[in-house]
Amino acid sequence: MIVFNGVTKIYESNGAVALRDISLHIGKGEFVFLVGQSGAGKSTFIKLLLREETPSLGEIIINGRNVGQMSHREIPYLRRMLGIVFQDVRLLPNRTVYENVAFAMKVIEAPRREIQRRVPHVLDLVGLRSKAKNLPNELSGGEQQRVAIARAIVNRPSIVIADEPTGNLDPDTSWEIMKVFERVNENEATILMATHDKTIVDNMRRRVVAIENGQIVRDEQQGFYGYED
Repeated sequence: MIVFNGVTKIYESNGAVALRDISLHIGKGEFVFLVGQSGAGKSTFIKLLLREETPSLGEIIINGRNVGQMSHREIPYLRRMLGIVFQDVRLLPNRTVYENVAFAMKVIEAPRREIQRRVPHVLDLVGLRSKAKNLPNELSGGEQQRVAIARAIVNRPSIVIADEPTGNLDPDTSWEIMKVFERVNENEATILMATHDKTIVDNMRRRVVAIENGQIVRDEQQGFYGYED
């Protein structure tokens, strides 16, 4: 699913080495936490996956495709294979919950009948079908994040990348969001989540990949967070 082979990223503008000789394999259906203190290289790792950056050395393979060798025309198709959830939910403020989720399908020109069938199903999955007609400003922070998750998964991506999805949420709401991600993972999506949430990582005991100074220092099944942020 995701393979990093000897990946190094050096920013030419200032010579900073963001990642150094990263090799990693994430298989289908895994749930992986990416942890490390601020500046460790997590954001660069995610930008490389999204082809917002390209590696200076090494290669990144996603679903059998070499991301670094993709043309600019192919990048949108790469991103359609990925469901992306940010800390900032980035919802369309003047569109309803249903319309926000449906928009992701309209972008790829999905048939109207498929949109009408798929969107309610996904809203059920995240527990928001009753809020389908609400606008984002009528929702709590946790509900907005669940809409963002629904939008990310509505096109059935094989990989979901989440960057600090609980960063702005209280502990109880964070756990509700993690339960949604677990349901998404049970539907065979691979989850890669960058997080600083020690409580969640320590209690869920999933695979943990830790980055320090641009290098992987731990890769553990049923791992722990290991930092005091």
